Amino acid sequence: MSAIRVLVPGLQTTVQDLGRFGWAHFGISASGAADPFALRAGNLLAGNAENAAALEMTLMGGAFEFETDTVIALTGSDFGAGLPLWTPLEVKAGQTLRCGPSQSGARCYLCVRGGIGVPKTMGSASTHVITGVGGRPLRAGDLLPIGREAIRRPRPVPKSVPTLGDGALRVTDGPQAEAFADDLYRASYTVAEESNRMGLRLRGPAIASAAGHMVTEGAPLGAVQVPPDGQPIILFVEHQTTGGYPKPANVISADFRRLGQLRPRDRVTFERVTIEQALRELQQQEQWLYGL
Repeated sequence: MSAIRVLVPGLQTTVQDLGRFGWAHFGISASGAADPFALRAGNLLAGNAENAAALEMTLMGGAFEFETDTVIALTGSDFGAGLPLWTPLEVKAGQTLRCGPSQSGARCYLCVRGGIGVPKTMGSASTHVITGVGGRPLRAGDLLPIGREAIRRPRPVPKSVPTLGDGALRVTDGPQAEAFADDLYRASYTVAEESNRMGLRLRGPAIASAAGHMVTEGAPLGAVQVPPDGQPIILFVEHQTTGGYPKPANVISADFRRLGQLRPRDRVTFERVTIEQALRELQQQEQWLYGL
């Protein structure tokens, strides 16, 4: 069997694809890759279907031994593996890939030709860390089979890679935007240490909102919600499916990759954009991926 052996698991390395959809009525959010752009690009570079399962390393990489010749692609943040990112690379049976601490950003993706062939739960191989649906973070000694998700030859190295940028997170108005002043757009926030895949907790000037309670409603990925203490929370890939906190804004889809690369103590500001601008930014990302 073609497989990858986990020698050192890293801080929190999980198997992720693009997530499981259609289960929110059971309280299960989609989960999936925190930086979906990097996962899709890595899979396309390795010659896979873009939804193939890959390894997501968080803040600290691991060590992995390959038991067969294959092709890999590392995307996302630089984890000090000494190998080029966004590039299809050949590895030989018996070779070990070692990744260290993140040099920039929060997550690196190891995509292997064929994908990670673990069983799917609710239609997805993604690990939902908070609930345990789909498995658990990797441990030393785990043996990961290589799947059969290769659909074409590996792609050449792209001429350029869209940068993350260091400007404000772009948002559109949320369902309760009218209940808030523009405090969210005037302040700078810091990503708190207690942030996780469920939510990115921000620390900074408290945001005042209209008093009173609201009826619990659906909560989407990227929603910026404001609890009673006024400290914003950005709902992340394992977010609760419903919530009763007001939401003044929602991060645009094109900036989800930036959410996935935020680290504790990173600074965050917000910029309001129109739906039309959000769609144009997403279209540019999709055009780049289509070109791989």
